[in-house]
Order: sequence, then C-alpha cells, then structure tokens
Amino acid sequence: MRAQVPDWNSPRAQQLIADGDVGGLIRWARQQRGWRQADLGKETGYSASAVSRLETADRPATDLDMLKRFADALVIPAGVLAAVLGVTPPRATTVASAQRPAASEEDPMKRRSLLAAGLAVPALALDHLDEALALLPAPAFAPSADRLAAQYRRARAQFNRGAHADLIEALPDLLATAEACADQGEAADYARLAACYDLATETLSKVGRYDASRITADRSNTYARLSGDPLAGAASARAFSIVLRHGGRAATAQRVTLHAAAQVETTGLVTPAQARTFAQMLCTVAYAAAEAGDRDRALEMIRDAERAAALLPEQPGVPTFSVTPASVTLYKVGVLWSLGDAGAAVHAGRNLRPGQFATAERRGRLHTDMARAWWRWNKPEQTAHALLAAHRTAPAEVRDRPSIRAIVTDLAHHHPRSSAVRELVAATRVRTTA
Repeated sequence: MRAQVPDWNSPRAQQLIADGDVGGLIRWARQQRGWRQADLGKETGYSASAVSRLETADRPATDLDMLKRFADALVIPAGVLAAVLGVTPPRATTVASAQRPAASEEDPMKRRSLLAAGLAVPALALDHLDEALALLPAPAFAPSADRLAAQYRRARAQFNRGAHADLIEALPDLLATAEACADQGEAADYARLAACYDLATETLSKVGRYDASRITADRSNTYARLSGDPLAGAASARAFSIVLRHGGRAATAQRVTLHAAAQVETTGLVTPAQARTFAQMLCTVAYAAAEAGDRDRALEMIRDAERAAALLPEQPGVPTFSVTPASVTLYKVGVLWSLGDAGAAVHAGRNLRPGQFATAERRGRLHTDMARAWWRWNKPEQTAHALLAAHRTAPAEVRDRPSIRAIVTDLAHHHPRSSAVRELVAATRVRTTA
C-alpha cells in the first residue's frame, strides 16, 4: 500500500469540507493512504461494512466516537474534522471593535428587559450574542492562550457574582478568542473551547434563553468529544442536561449525564479533579433522574454522591468542579423538591448555611432552592423570607431566572397582605398587575 499523506488544502479536500460531506472525506482520506475499507476497519475495530455505510452516508454521520476513531486512524486534523462537521461557526470579515459604544450612542428603544421592571439582562446584549452565534466576530485582540485564560477567569467571576448583563456582553469576544485559539486543532484547545461554550450555556439557561443555549450546548458537546477529555465531556454533559431538562427531555438528560459519569469513572478517579468531577456528575444524574420521575435512581445517585463527596480532600486547588458535602446536600434539596417531597427537601437543607458556599451565585442558589421547597409546601411567608435572603445575597438569582420570578409574581398576586411579600415585591419591583 502506498503511504501518501493527504493534502488537506487540495481542491478536492476543501470541496468535501465545504459540502459537509463527512463520509466523502473519510473515503477520500482512506484512498489517499491506499487503504481498503477492511484496512480502516481493522485499524479502528469496525467491520468493512460499517466503514462502507459511513462513507456512503447510509449511516448518519452523528456517531462522534466512531468518527473520532476514524479520524485518529487516518490522521485527520481535528480542525478539519470540526470544519466538515460544521461545528465552527462562520467568522465575520471585519475586526471587532475593542471599545463599547457610549451610552448616548445606543437606541434606548432597543433596550427592553426580560423583567417587567427592567432589572434583567438588556435584550440588546442578548441580540448581539445571538448574532455572534450565527456569525462569529473576529476577536477584539490577537488571540493567545494567556489572553483566553484571562478572559475566561473574568467571565467565570462575572457568573459567580451574578453579573449576567456584563457576562453576556463579554461572551461573543470570549467565544471568538476561544475559537481562534482552537484553529490548530489541539485536544487541550478544544477542551478550553468546550468550557467557554459551557459557560455560555449555563448563562443563557439561567436567563431563560433556551433556544440559544441549545446551540452553545451542541457546540460544547462536539468540541468536548473532539478533545477526547472525559472531564471536558462531563462538564459539557452537565450543561447540556440543563438545556434538555428545560426542554422537557429529562429522561434524555438522565441518559446523557449517566453516560458521562461512566466515562469519568473509567479514568480510575486517581486525581482530585477526576474524583470531584465524578461526584458532581452523580449529583447531576440524580437531579436529572428526579426530573424524569425515576425516584429510585435519583435517591440512589444522591446517596452515592454523598459518599463520594465525603472522601474528597479538603483543599481542592482549582478543580473542574467545586464539590463539597454542603453542595451535595443542596443538590439533595433540589432532588427531593423535584420528586415532590417538599417537607423532606426543607428538612434536608435545614442546616445549610451561606458560609458553606464559595460564591454569591451558589449562596443565592441555596436560598432560591429552599424558597422553591417552602413554596411547594405551601408556606408563603417562609418562601418570601428565603427569596429576600437570595435577593440580598445575589439579586440576579431572583431577578434573572424566569422560574424564580414566577414565584415572586405568584406571591404578589395571592399573598399581597404578607409583610415579607410586600418587602420582596418592593425589592424586586415585580409588577402585581397584568
């Protein structure tokens, strides 16, 4: 067999990439190397007929694990594979401005709010992010790994303190820089790119932009698989599960997260990052199972997560996930709430304290999760007090999350004489009339 290295810049290769012809590209790369379908099958552990089905498009090109094995055997650059799969959004031809427009240059008619009282993320920033997902802008500055790391740290800090408007304004350039840094197709670059899309997914889901979060979740899933890193895959699956649950697909979320947890477990859990990621995924599986109505699996997984968290070291350094016994207990509150056991949820969270959580976002989430449990238990006064605590700690957890705003609205409509409810309405400025 001849051993010709494919020319990925050749007209034929570029045409296949432009057409998104995954099977055709696999066939062309195989032929360039002088391999038969049986040769490729032998290298990858598949039959010649499986290779044939993929190459002729009888088998949909959606099995990324299979494609990754073929690409590795044929030495197809990860960037080429990503391009033919169409996961890299088109780039704008103009250089993005490094400066924000002055406030006087913005059209105030375009700045509507996700909240009735105008407290949430401006729609203009969300529109800009939607445009960036369709046509990725050029990075504002020359991309580099150091610049990307700094941008990501700032963005994560904004998420942790609930600065959603600032974060959404920063996301287009963060994603543009991450995409540019991944042009060489290195596995670590794809893992970092997936993490940036995960952050976008979490943020968009939190403010109720589920259509856009599905786009970012899909891209993260693809890039995480291209990276080959099970920890990146777990982070992607966790973010994706949020989107699936909001889309009414909790059973699918359960399967996705369970598969990701199993992939992490195959690492042997020999490092703190692997052990923490596994514990986090058990929590995520438990919540997805509860949302899917799988009570036995949900309770089993949260018990396993409690045992796993108890074995984690006290000083995690900078792990992929920050998991503590307190954070697992907070997940337990959510699991029990989702299963309809409001009293048990309140009881589970009775000893949790804000000081056990490192960020304003998590401290706010503690209060909103307890508020949901109190509300389901038909305790409006306690619900209002919990939401007031959340608003004092992290206003965005009340202001920007549609499900929590709905509780505030219901409290205002049905319990207007409660002093705690009146204080909450005044603090959040939720309209009490249609």
